[in-house]
Amino acid sequence: MKFLVIGLGSMGKRRVRNLKALGIEHVAGFDPRPDRRKESQEKYGIPVFEDLDAAMHTFAPQAFVISTPPDLHMHYAYYAYERGISCFIEASVVDADKIQQLCRKIEKTDIVMAPSCTMRYYPGPKKIKELILSTAIGQVLNVNYQTGQYLPDWHPWEKIEEFYVSKRETGGAREIVPFELTWLNDIFGEAKAAACVKAKLTDMSADIDDIYHCLLRYEGNILANLTVEVVSRPKATREMRVLGSEGEIIFSADTNSVRYINTSMETWKEFKFDTGTVESQYINPEEPYIAEMKDFVAAVRAKDQRLYPNTLEDDYNVLQTLYALERMTGDHA
Repeated sequence: MKFLVIGLGSMGKRRVRNLKALGIEHVAGFDPRPDRRKESQEKYGIPVFEDLDAAMHTFAPQAFVISTPPDLHMHYAYYAYERGISCFIEASVVDADKIQQLCRKIEKTDIVMAPSCTMRYYPGPKKIKELILSTAIGQVLNVNYQTGQYLPDWHPWEKIEEFYVSKRETGGAREIVPFELTWLNDIFGEAKAAACVKAKLTDMSADIDDIYHCLLRYEGNILANLTVEVVSRPKATREMRVLGSEGEIIFSADTNSVRYINTSMETWKEFKFDTGTVESQYINPEEPYIAEMKDFVAAVRAKDQRLYPNTLEDDYNVLQTLYALERMTGDHA
């Protein structure tokens, strides 16, 4: 099969590596920026195109990997749909109505549309889900979770003004709220917005809210405090504590571990995770992204959406939660 990666920024290059790691021989890239095309061609030896129509005519891809800024996702996804091409789509934060419409359009077709859900493939979230499903801490009561990284550290090689995360609609903190909800909802169920406070706390040169404090209510009367920020420096933050009726779970990126204790235990049981393979200028390991891409490739080959764990409907639902949270602050999506 032939895969065309659309957008050759840091995430697009990662997706090229993912496909190569899976043994996919026919990979090409499209990006209007000559510097990105040049780097991808030199690093990965793939054919690159500055024009999408030329890529379609010359390379004739059977699947897209859309790694553009979020405000372009649906443009390319609809382009693909109209030509019967399956797509992997990075995490979205805008165009919820278009996402929902596309979801309806692909019903009764064999086109696969796979919105990213990378965190579900990380060992920490997988272990938390396993512990909760096994009722290791009894009934879940409360979740406190904070995640963030100082925005200029995301892409230290470029100014944030040149990066889509500095725009209000696709801002760094705003974008990460649905990104995190995608895996939280997989564990705890459907989130209902209860309250939200967001603000700009730093003097970084971007007209965005750099912190979101979100209060959510899950099925079974579970309360969750989700804090997403782009403030943490010099290191990224990812810390979670889950309180249950019989115990608690702690997930920490600092120790790269999950540990839990319950009323039948005298000490904590800890699960340590490998750091994985981290490419130069990246902070996250390659392995979860490869595993995610493997499921997409399998779904495309089998023409079976069910082989991929996330759907456009799921994406639409998490965006509705984001928009409901923002309306509570006076913003209207």
